[in-house]
Amino acid sequence: MTSSEASVCVIIAAKNAADTISRAISSALRERQTAEVIVVDDGSSDRTAETSIAADDGTGRLKVLRLDTNKGPAFARNHAIANSTAPLIAILDADDFFLKGRFDRLLDNDDWDFVADNIVFIDARGDIAEPDVPYFAAEPRFLDLGGFIEGNISRRGKARGEIGFLKPVMRRNFLNAHGIRYKEELRLGEDYDLYARALVKGARYKILHGCGYGAVVRPDSLSGRHRTLDLKRLYEADRAILASPDLPREAKGWLRLHERHIRGRYELRNFLDLKAKAGLARAGLTALTNPASLPSIVGGVAADKLEARKSRHRPASDKPMPPRYLLPARVI
Repeated sequence: MTSSEASVCVIIAAKNAADTISRAISSALRERQTAEVIVVDDGSSDRTAETSIAADDGTGRLKVLRLDTNKGPAFARNHAIANSTAPLIAILDADDFFLKGRFDRLLDNDDWDFVADNIVFIDARGDIAEPDVPYFAAEPRFLDLGGFIEGNISRRGKARGEIGFLKPVMRRNFLNAHGIRYKEELRLGEDYDLYARALVKGARYKILHGCGYGAVVRPDSLSGRHRTLDLKRLYEADRAILASPDLPREAKGWLRLHERHIRGRYELRNFLDLKAKAGLARAGLTALTNPASLPSIVGGVAADKLEARKSRHRPASDKPMPPRYLLPARVI
């Protein structure tokens, strides 16, 4: 499918996004390949739905769906998929926007089931206008399960830049053929889980290094406030994939690596929760009943203390960070 023939459904799950939703919708509607934009107001208490409707450009491509209660982004996206028909599906967060001409560059060939491009991260404390992005060499490559999971292992002391943040365009036919939808119990890592399951099923996941997606980074983002339960559900999602019959040995190895990583984060957070609720002695005794959790707890506590010590010696600054890119890219 070439860019001139592509039909894209842009899905925006939004909760209390009245301040940002207009730009997100407008950036999607200005793309000539956009066939429909489905906004799901996920139980907002502000004027997200009304603001979305006001952003309509009169072409009949915008549909706004309302949920009475908050169901989470996975449910909202599945609801949008069920109420759309375009053969390609693109996810856009309500805080974010597409750079002009994104789909022209992204949809130029048909050798993929998922195709993603680079992301520019913009600090919300500064100018969040659409940046003047350099022209990067596309340097197309295909992502396998190992590279995907390795790119989703976060590391302390480094800026977040996991490959799981990529926002690929997905072929509806592939999702339907393999019965793949977002797991609605997940409120953390729902994108990771869907992409991992797709790669296990043989999805051709293509990456281009040109930049077409703008993500606004806010210190109070939902992704930074996940619950302990969310971590538990995420490593359980890995276990569910691991339980799949006929899973290749190499895939099992990569999935176990991610499961251990997330489970370690859960064990540390669970320990800290219990410490805050019942005290250090109770938390320590509980941890001793599960010796396998001790390396994650001890290592995590030590790393937290070291980071806190470094932070005390780091000069405070409200100066916004300059734009940065998820993928290293070569300017041409």
